[in-house]
Amino acid sequence: METIKNTLLTNWNFMRWLRFAIALIIAYQAFEIQSGLMALISALILFQALSNTGCGASGCYVKPFKTISDKIVHIEFEEVKTEKRL
Repeated sequence: METIKNTLLTNWNFMRWLRFAIALIIAYQAFEIQSGLMALISALILFQALSNTGCGASGCYVKPFKTISDKIVHIEFEEVKTEKRL
């Protein structure tokens, strides 16, 4: 229980506040036009703001590129010209 309280009440940065505000705006609009899909989207964004998550449980993690080597490979290019047809 303490972990949930700690997650909800700490580490509020700009992006978290922005997600929270966007979720509230979408929820208001969903209520105005009575759209269930917009309410679902709002609930998802609100959950992300409250739980401080992004795309998944560990956020949007992208593996770094592996370095091939420090060799410089020289590539030769050949210009190809086409004939003009009338």
